[in-house]
Amino acid sequence: MAADSERLERWDREHVWHAFTQMAEYEPLIVERAEGCTLIDIDGREYLDGVSSLWCNLHGHRHPRLDAALVDQMQRVAHVTSLGMSNPTTIRLARRLVEITPAGLEHVFFSSDGSSAVEVALKMAFQYWHQRDDPREKKTKYVAFGNAYHGDTLGSVSVGGVSRFHEMFGPLLFDVLRVATPDSYRLPAGSSPETACADYLRNLEAVLQEHAEHVAALVIEPLMQCAAGMVRHPAGFLAGVRALTRKYEVLLIADEVAMGFGRTGTMFACDQEAVAPDLICLGKGISGGYLPLAATLATTDIWNAFLGSYAESKTLFHGHTYGGNPLAAAVGLASLEVFEEDSVLDGLVPKIAQLRRALGRIAEHPHVGDVRQCGLIAGIELVQDRASKRPFPWEQQRGKQVCDFALTKGVWIRPLGSVVVIMPPLAISPEELDRVCQAVEAGIAHACP
Repeated sequence: MAADSERLERWDREHVWHAFTQMAEYEPLIVERAEGCTLIDIDGREYLDGVSSLWCNLHGHRHPRLDAALVDQMQRVAHVTSLGMSNPTTIRLARRLVEITPAGLEHVFFSSDGSSAVEVALKMAFQYWHQRDDPREKKTKYVAFGNAYHGDTLGSVSVGGVSRFHEMFGPLLFDVLRVATPDSYRLPAGSSPETACADYLRNLEAVLQEHAEHVAALVIEPLMQCAAGMVRHPAGFLAGVRALTRKYEVLLIADEVAMGFGRTGTMFACDQEAVAPDLICLGKGISGGYLPLAATLATTDIWNAFLGSYAESKTLFHGHTYGGNPLAAAVGLASLEVFEEDSVLDGLVPKIAQLRRALGRIAEHPHVGDVRQCGLIAGIELVQDRASKRPFPWEQQRGKQVCDFALTKGVWIRPLGSVVVIMPPLAISPEELDRVCQAVEAGIAHACP
């Protein structure tokens, strides 16, 4: 058994190119199986899944109803293309998504991952303005926020703003109108927590006033920019953005790939400020974390702009081989049934409060500059000096040091630079959540003595 583990680790180092991982420094961690919120490696060691297998697992691993849905669908058909063909399971999932997403989003385009869902939304927005009854062909630009992350395809990278990830690809990208990150912690000069929302909205309106004639859409991660370091937007900012995009006739694309499906305490982040976007991008938790699946939902106004005869060439010429795959759709339907039958959102209320209490304790550490929470999502920012908010040099990898220590306590988490992220499965028990928070707290004390 030991020899087999060593061989797998060697092959993992030599052959598998891991995402966002410096392979020269990679140390294999190979998960063989999982149960509930626990991952089990090839040597039998157990780790609590503190980041939901990269923010996508909702109901735990090996959930009996999700497993059964996959087995049942496999006995019917494993794959049906969405190019000019359909299947009952995918149709039913589309209907359920229309029923639970914000009002007006009635048409579903399936793809395979969140980056692609954003890419589809960008194309839809661009093509919409060219094909509607009164074309506005000057509308070819996008507004996006500083430090935004919308995926890793070229279109989604273009509207993204994390320079450390994507700066190298600048010559391949299209220009966007970039506005300041609506950060509630690191405020611009002259702003305060009380005025931040209005200040950020005033800045955005100035951009829209000048450029709206050329802007097709604004892209936003509602409430919190996750990959930016769990940056929390001021309360009311999302609703203000919706009002401004309507005022200046700009489409609003809500990227809920990370925030959707209960993470914030409501089914979608947009629900918290009663916002209905023109396009919404979904992924990650859409299949409960089981299979690749994503979706872009659009309003009927956008849908209608693509209707016409074949000769008019109004078709959305975009597609994915596995978009709307019936296996993924089956487990997605089962996940939504679990939400309803197990009252998952109601069950999150005490867990969110429990996490808030733990974060309050962690916030007292002298090198914790800020704790940010949105539902069952948390970011803990480590700083050299709390008063000045001076960060640690990124090369010191303080966040990684915390996560490495937590691993020795049987908790698996991943950092975003000097921000330690807690985003467990929604199904986590109170006892397991305590273990995650205690491991993080101990890790911070170890990494920032």
